[in-house]
Amino acid sequence: MPLSNRLAAEIFSTMWLVLGGCVSAVLAAAFPGPGIGFAGFSLAFGLTVLTMAYAVGHVSGCHLNPAVSLGLVVGGRFKAKDLLHYVAAQVAGAVVAARVPYLIASGKAGFDLQGGLSSNGYGEHSPGGYSLTAALVCGFVMTFFLLMIIPGATDERAPSGFAPIAIGLALTLIHLISIPVTNTSVNPAHSTGPAFIVGGWALSQLWLFWIAPLLGAAVAGVAYRFVSGECSQAAGIEGPADLSQLAKAK
Repeated sequence: MPLSNRLAAEIFSTMWLVLGGCVSAVLAAAFPGPGIGFAGFSLAFGLTVLTMAYAVGHVSGCHLNPAVSLGLVVGGRFKAKDLLHYVAAQVAGAVVAARVPYLIASGKAGFDLQGGLSSNGYGEHSPGGYSLTAALVCGFVMTFFLLMIIPGATDERAPSGFAPIAIGLALTLIHLISIPVTNTSVNPAHSTGPAFIVGGWALSQLWLFWIAPLLGAAVAGVAYRFVSGECSQAAGIEGPADLSQLAKAK
């Protein structure tokens, strides 16, 4: 698939991720009454990934996330020469898409941009008042496990056709765990989009929401190769058995 097609898919799929997550947080999280709450907000993010993975996964791989692209490069699943192109496309999609919830929400009297458009934050800007260290650990650990799940679910030895479901549910679970800490930060592109609109504190804290996910993704890229046996196979050492080969042997 030409790079231009893949980058277009990354732009539009990342836009869908930001739209689904931010719009649900800004417009539906507390409407009416308790609204969709944490569970609904978390599910919105999971559904955006699940739906787009089926829609454009065959075009671009549907990374939607600089951390995912980096983790797959480290894990030997993605070409390093395309990494910066993918990151640029993902950030562009996120920044453009973040304008939409702002334009919709600002059409209501009493709208206050300091609500953050679900921007990520720590300290006084953390939903639960969690510290910088807590936000760093949370972002690292959540992204690490996301990048253990993605290559595992898409491994040729895994059941075919179910990867989007596993990945979408993983992202839902990650949000259920970490919304109180930072509003969930496992995607630097998604963190960047709302931060550009909010400015001020959101931009000043944005650095953390790049560093933590990228570190977690890089470590996971190495860890999955070890756990899955891909490092051993690359070194010429026998790895996990292929079930199809076992069937033929019988």
